[in-house]
Amino acid sequence: MDNKYKAIYTKQHYGLVGKHSAVKVCHWTKSEMTGGEGCYKGTFYGINSHQCIQMTPVVNACTENCSFCWRFNGFESMRISDEDDPEFILEESIKAHKKLLSGFKGNPKVSREKWEESQNPKHIAISLTGEPTLYTRLGEFIELATRRGFSTFLVTNGTLPSVLERLDPLPTQLYVTVAGPNRKIFNDLLNPTIGNAWENFNRTLEILPSLSTRKVIRHTLVKDVNMPYIDEYAEMDRKAAPDFIECKGYVHVGQSISRLTTENMPSHDMIMDFSRKISEKLGYVFTSDRKESRVALVSKDPSRAKLDFNSLNIPAVQAVSV
Repeated sequence: MDNKYKAIYTKQHYGLVGKHSAVKVCHWTKSEMTGGEGCYKGTFYGINSHQCIQMTPVVNACTENCSFCWRFNGFESMRISDEDDPEFILEESIKAHKKLLSGFKGNPKVSREKWEESQNPKHIAISLTGEPTLYTRLGEFIELATRRGFSTFLVTNGTLPSVLERLDPLPTQLYVTVAGPNRKIFNDLLNPTIGNAWENFNRTLEILPSLSTRKVIRHTLVKDVNMPYIDEYAEMDRKAAPDFIECKGYVHVGQSISRLTTENMPSHDMIMDFSRKISEKLGYVFTSDRKESRVALVSKDPSRAKLDFNSLNIPAVQAVSV
């Protein structure tokens, strides 16, 4: 990666892949590897953190510079000038992920079973940083990942609805971040870099019901900025008709500390109150929560929350050597 931010990404323990992709081992993967708690996606959806690859095909391009984002926001572009092949990105992401995990093999806290399972990843979270729908071959990447035996979670800010309309195949689960209850807060908090971002975002909400996959609205909630606004969020959620709604509290860490304060972190009680009110407005069901992550899950049908991997018809993953 010929990039002036390469040193920053390397210092932050990213595994850089090709010209514009990256992986990073998250806190919860490390925790589950050493016998601790896994990510809330395990609690909500049955995803094993120690078998999850967190990656992005667009490490340094985005259509927003969100104030609450704790990742490095050195975004200067909304396009990739020279795209890597999706098969290359997938193969090299798996290798980079395994390389980042290699130090855990000799850790006395890591069981042999956990280590061996970690070398057979089952899930790809396309959510690390940047806006993944800027990668024009995203559908090919998802198709290759599915063929290789991975479930896929794609997180988007919803500013490129035309990409979602054409995306084939769709991921196992599609997340759309909904953090601006009105145009002003949307623009002030998410700092979009395209002039029609608000209109595009609302178009995404409109097309979500037509997309044949599991859909999640994620409300990233910042105290004294974009919450509660229950009625406004409920109207958006009603339009999008998602299968699940994640209500996630802002955490004052990483790059966000230069833009927000500790006072902007909602308590877990606030998140729970917000979640219950949203579920009542929509006729959804409060399903689960994780206090340490300041997140709660609201579901249209709670029985469908945990992924049934057998029903996904995903073939067994093939091993890739480091």
